[in-house]
Parts: sequence; C-alpha cells; structure tokens
Amino acid sequence: MLTALTGPASASNPNILYAVKAGDALAAAEGYNLKYFVADDTSSPSGALSAAQRLVQQDHVLAVIAISDLTFGAAPYLKAQGIPVIGGAVDSTEWTTDDNMFSVFGFPDYTKVTSTVGKFFKLVGATNVGAVGYGIVPSAADSAKGTAVSAEAAGLRAGYINAQFPLGSTNVGPIVLAMKSAGIDGLNILLQQNTAFAITTALSQQGVHLKAALLSDGYGQALLSAGPGAIQAAQNAYFEVGWEPVEMHTAATKKFQSYLRGAGFDGGPGLPEYLAYTSFDALVKGLRAAGSNPTHASLISAMLKMSSYDGAGLFGGHTVGFEMSQRGIGSSGADGCVWITRFENKSFTLVKGADPICGGVLPGKTVSASS
Repeated sequence: MLTALTGPASASNPNILYAVKAGDALAAAEGYNLKYFVADDTSSPSGALSAAQRLVQQDHVLAVIAISDLTFGAAPYLKAQGIPVIGGAVDSTEWTTDDNMFSVFGFPDYTKVTSTVGKFFKLVGATNVGAVGYGIVPSAADSAKGTAVSAEAAGLRAGYINAQFPLGSTNVGPIVLAMKSAGIDGLNILLQQNTAFAITTALSQQGVHLKAALLSDGYGQALLSAGPGAIQAAQNAYFEVGWEPVEMHTAATKKFQSYLRGAGFDGGPGLPEYLAYTSFDALVKGLRAAGSNPTHASLISAMLKMSSYDGAGLFGGHTVGFEMSQRGIGSSGADGCVWITRFENKSFTLVKGADPICGGVLPGKTVSASS
C-alpha cells in the first residue's frame, strides 16, 4: 500500500487504514489471506519513489495498491520492475499509458474536457464559475483548467481559474479577492478540505454567496471529525465522489459499511476509503483470474483482460474496463458518472439530478497538459 501518512497530503487520509483492514477482510472472505505493508509517500514524488523501492526490494510485494496524489513519482520504477499497481488515477497520466497500472474508477485523460462539471453548475443555477487546483498534481491542475471549458460549453462564464495553487498552502487571501473581483457564483475546488474550507469561509466573509462550492475532497467522516469550524465552513457545500454515496443505502454501500465497522470504523467513508476498499476488491478479482500461483506478469495479464469492473457493486450498474483500449477516454468515473452530495447541518444529503450525474468528452475540447 502506497499512500500519504505524513506531510500535507496526509490530511486527506485520517481513516484510510480502516479501509485497508476492511479490504483485507473482504479478501479473506473471498479466500485470499493477504500479507500487506503500508509505505508512506511523505507527500512528495521522491518520497513516493523511496516508498515503492522499499515495497519491492525489501517487502517483495506481488502488487502495489496506490492511493496517492504523488504516485507519478514512483510509476517509472514500478513499470520497470513489472509490478502491478492498483488504485486511483488521482495524480497524473501514468495510469493511462502504463499497462501495469489499473485505476478502479477508470482512466481519464484530464487534458480532455468532459461535460459533467458544466452540467452540474448549470443544474444548481450558477452562471459564473471558478476553479482552483494544485499545480504539483497534474490531474488537479488540468481539471481546474478543464472546468473553464466545460462551464463555457454549458453556456456559463468562467471568471476565475487557478491551476497553480501550492500543495499545503493555506494562504487563500489573494485568490479569494481575485474570485470576488471576477464575480464568480460557482467554484470547483480541487484541493484538500482544510484549504477548501478556508476559501469558502473567506469568500463568505467577503460577501460572496456561492450558488455552489463543489469539493473533490472532504466527503465522509473526515469532515465530521474536523471540528465545529470545518462543519460550519462546509454548510451547503457539494461533494463529488466516484461511487454510490452511503446515503443511498444500496446493497453495495451496506456491505462496504459492514466491512468498515468490522475494522473498527463506524463513520462515513470518503474518497481514500472508497479507493482502498475497491482496490482490494479489484485485486481479488485479478488474483482469481490469474490462477492458483499468480506472478507479477500473470496478474497484469489477467487484469488487462477485465472489461467490466463494477467497483465492488458501488457503481450502481455502471462499469469500467482495465484494457488498454479503454484508457484515456477523458471521462472520470464509471461511464462518465459521478455522485454528488450536499452537506447540511451535520449530514450529507443526496442531490436530485446528480446521483449520479453523467457526462462525456466534449469533442475537440482540450487543455494543455500540466507537468
């Protein structure tokens, strides 16, 4: 397991080890008794590389589950060593190009623009949209730039785009003033929740009343455990997740929560927990297809043939394929679908028309790749 346990990126992962235990229990129920190691990427590309080298050279792992914004720092090494990597394409393009990497929510090319985010902001009545993302994380930077194109395709304005915000910074004053000056009433925030809430609080203090702030991080118990200040700052914010929210109370979400409770976690899962749990599920399916004596090569070969992965049932009937032909299609989420909740008082509620909301690639619409 490669993830952030220290440094600024670890702020999103306070409960991820519960999901690792839940995923391990799921594997055991399917007949696979796994031995796992957790390696800290230290919130840096070089740290991700060092962690991957330890997992391969010292722990001799069969596969790596990567839940990290900095996986791209380790990807060339893991590719050269022929190590299967299962996780989420939340960082950069290696998931699309490298045949040893398998993203459990699909393989979006973030330089291609999809209609989904523009459709969402139009749904909630925004007319002038902004976006901010981390410069060091290509997926966040490219998604911020893509927000502008998606909004304009939906007939909205794109008044403020910042694709270079520093990871770990909470100096939001200058960008908040710029957003106010631009007159935005919708904001796509591709940052960690503490920074996102600092932005929404400062905007409110400046008299900016958003139709919607859409966050890519913060759904789940991590918000409820962050204290009264965060809960207040998150009022009426919208949260995007690539799987069925537990508020839908489907058979798959109930099964997920039962495994989490068995691991000692009784709260709501967030993005890291969904990624970890479904990564274990995908690993189990790959091991089953790889036969009784799996190797690095046989596991990769088996997973490359999986055409309809269902996200442990959490995609609501949608699927993603792990074949190379299914990569780089541009849409994030199974069949281009994401689920959105709204935070009110101390609970997340479903959003009519957005559970899920689905979109596709806008023909001919691209943004320049971040590096």
